[in-house]
Amino acid sequence: MYFHFGFYSDLETSHCLIWALHNLAVPMDASTSGTSSVQYHNIAEQPIATIVTSPVSTFQRQVRHCFGNETPGEFPLSANPSIVLHVLTGCNLDPQDLSTLEASVYLLGLPANFAPDNELSLAELAALDMCRKRAIFKPMTLEQRQDLKERCGGSWKLVLRFLLAGEACSRREKSQAVAGPGHSVAVSSKGVVYSFGSNSSGQLGNGTIEEEWRPHPIRSLQGIRIIQAAVGAGRTMLISDTGKVYAFGKDSFGEAEYGVQGNKVVTTPQLVESLKDIFVVQAAIGNFFTAVLSREGRVYTFSWGNETKLGHQTEQADLEPRPLLGALENIPVVQIAAGYCYLLALACQPGGMSVYSVGCGLGGKLGHGTRTDEKVPRLIERFQTLSIQPAVVAAGAWHAAVVGKDGRVCTWGWGRYGCLGHGNEDCESAPKVVEALSNVKAVYVATGDYTTFVVSDDGNVYSFGCGESSSLGHNTDAVEAQGNRHSNVLFPEVVTSLKQLNERVVQISLTNSIYWNAHTFALTESGKLYAFGAGDKGQLGVELSANQTERAIPERVDIDLS
Repeated sequence: MYFHFGFYSDLETSHCLIWALHNLAVPMDASTSGTSSVQYHNIAEQPIATIVTSPVSTFQRQVRHCFGNETPGEFPLSANPSIVLHVLTGCNLDPQDLSTLEASVYLLGLPANFAPDNELSLAELAALDMCRKRAIFKPMTLEQRQDLKERCGGSWKLVLRFLLAGEACSRREKSQAVAGPGHSVAVSSKGVVYSFGSNSSGQLGNGTIEEEWRPHPIRSLQGIRIIQAAVGAGRTMLISDTGKVYAFGKDSFGEAEYGVQGNKVVTTPQLVESLKDIFVVQAAIGNFFTAVLSREGRVYTFSWGNETKLGHQTEQADLEPRPLLGALENIPVVQIAAGYCYLLALACQPGGMSVYSVGCGLGGKLGHGTRTDEKVPRLIERFQTLSIQPAVVAAGAWHAAVVGKDGRVCTWGWGRYGCLGHGNEDCESAPKVVEALSNVKAVYVATGDYTTFVVSDDGNVYSFGCGESSSLGHNTDAVEAQGNRHSNVLFPEVVTSLKQLNERVVQISLTNSIYWNAHTFALTESGKLYAFGAGDKGQLGVELSANQTERAIPERVDIDLS
């Protein structure tokens, strides 16, 4: 059997490669007598005995070479490890596949004697090479890379898993839209930011406090590439590709609980000085606090610092970022999600993915089987019982959801209006599988104020929960004629209004605040943005008639995010 490098560029063919390496790779020692080989172009033909009995020196093998200058011929995998390394890297194998191969194929577990570390195995070097392709990894210094490696468990395969998990569960460096309380932000794949809606605190970042329904780019950010946006009540935060954080809008937190009134309104993006020494890759805004995630997987929070809240011995107005105490101090996190008064963190551990929660436990939304508060992050143990590897986490105002690697969906927390999808309005204090979605393989989940959306791998979108302000997308003309435009949905239902678009939806964003009527965004694979729900402040990005306050049917927003 022969293989030609370049054929293995997708998941299906990479499985063929794994099978081939299992069956064709031979031990790299003089006693090997196997004849298995792989055919490559431009590799000189040599007798295997000559190669095996004349080992390549460490000095010569500092150079990874895959092509020679002579005619094609057969070449044993054990004779030139650089070919195997090149194939492993080029096929973008999953870290789990690399681990399996390293454990079962003798050749892949041997020291490869290649730079930058002669002691690394071929599987480890392939993982390191793939890490180097990631945008977040590229600017890191050697010291920072080594620190990340130790934080992830001492293996480049685990670092690769950490990086890939972070890319998979968020739209980092891809187009995205955020449906905030009263205003909205959209980010193109090129890093251009558009804002529209309510602007009483300058949260649109356009230098004014005037409401605007038309999406406009924030011109003061010209030359800065934004990779992620977070939106809260009256405030906006943006993360650049260099890890810098820009904020604008209201400068205070917790007005509803503490009666604190900010005395400063910021109408254009300003660099957050307190975060300048932290390379930030994600931000999440709760009602009383903000959380940011560093490139190394560390979580920092500021504001709402009472010790009974997020474990910080500070005042609620403290704006200094504080690393989360407790279990997550030495565990890398790939995604954070903030709800009304709590925080979820998707963590990457050597044994698999896990979810931690901290904050207010009202309604059981922390997922520990109780309704008590947690002042430091605590592991949600139910996923182990359910044999679910969490892949995406979402924190609604009062309930939460997770999509597992196997496509199952779990929800928990306050079940009002049917937002948990279990057919009732009961609370669930621990994650529970949504049985109504048992025949659906989910890839994405979004939660808001008593609403939930699920995106399946076949492109269908399901929603359930509170039907107020037409934000579930089920309000077709037929439903409106029956007078049920705001009916609640207790079980997941396909959003037919999105199915009719004939566009694959890749992201859903919901308003996640108890103080505003909700609206919803659906972003398609081609970069088209559709909006529906409440639009009384211009937050839909589409023009409404004089007496209209919402849109029941998804309408295209006039911006291209591709």
